[in-house]
Amino acid sequence: MKKGRIILLNGVSSSGKSTLSMELVKRLPGYFHLSIDDFDLVIERMEDRVNDRLIPVATEYFFHRTIAMFSDKGINLVVDQILHDNETTLDCYETLREYPVFFVGVHCPEAELEQREKARRDRSFGQAKKQLEYVHQQNEVYDIEIDTYHKGMEPSVEAIIEKLHGTAESDGWQTTIKNYNK
Repeated sequence: MKKGRIILLNGVSSSGKSTLSMELVKRLPGYFHLSIDDFDLVIERMEDRVNDRLIPVATEYFFHRTIAMFSDKGINLVVDQILHDNETTLDCYETLREYPVFFVGVHCPEAELEQREKARRDRSFGQAKKQLEYVHQQNEVYDIEIDTYHKGMEPSVEAIIEKLHGTAESDGWQTTIKNYNK
């Protein structure tokens, strides 16, 4: 069975990944949205955080293997993720090394990230700024990079779809993995 294609959106919190994902899924009917935020809710429901009864494995470990499981069954995904530290990044690269990943860098100016965090009220203020110290700093080679603030959501969706359909083979993911291992 042919593996499902994975559109992997990497960007800091509040950069627009979830909104972008939902719009892509509307325009790409053969794709389904899978979010680290939604997946974290599953883990949270399993845990008893009040009594400090926690699953002793990072949520991303299970998330990356779930992405692989769907792809193995031929399911195309739009995934929003934050490759925010070495452990998460390495696990994602190792787990999805042999998968058809179309790698998208999602950017947004720091001042706008702060505005979005204030408006959302579901993230700790300064979370995105802290993540910027790592995210997009690992010599990633994206198949396409999007700035959701300057470009806007609809033109960003159009650009991703155009690049996705115009690319027989995406090499950003494999190049990024090779660069990371140096």
